[in-house]
Amino acid sequence: MVRSDARENRARILAAAREAFAEDGAPSMNQVAQRAGVGAGTLYRNFPTREALALAVYQDEVERIVGTVPELLAGLTPLEALRQWTLVLVEAMRRKHGLGDALSPSAHQTITEQTYGPVIAAITELLDAGKKTGTIREDAEPGDFLQLTGALWRAATSPVDRAPYLLALILDGLRPR
Repeated sequence: MVRSDARENRARILAAAREAFAEDGAPSMNQVAQRAGVGAGTLYRNFPTREALALAVYQDEVERIVGTVPELLAGLTPLEALRQWTLVLVEAMRRKHGLGDALSPSAHQTITEQTYGPVIAAITELLDAGKKTGTIREDAEPGDFLQLTGALWRAATSPVDRAPYLLALILDGLRPR
């Protein structure tokens, strides 16, 4: 069992690293430790490398995004919940790719493999809610939706963010005929 202070340190480190990666893209481990208010030993005990830290930040972000599905579905129509959820996921994908030097190609592959199942499960829940209400076509597949939305993070980095427009086209294709 992990002590509460160790859990709090880990959470502070992840929050500090998330901010540092967003600002700098390549913060030093010492910068992250200082920002989190922990010693270098505490940081390295939790995350032995900057890549391990970057992977944990992204994994934590995906878990947070996946965890929002029930709340979104409780307050929005399935299509609107899917739209809002997808835009948040696209932003996280853009940040993952923006980690650049912090993640090796094999680390990008690892995090993709680790997050694929939970992301597909979240998309399945969103699509199933729409199928149940008749607002999403019955043949909509989570893997197809993820593949289509995979290009949206690139659209979000162009001079004019085209991701919302392109997502609207994808969502229009999900409506029953």
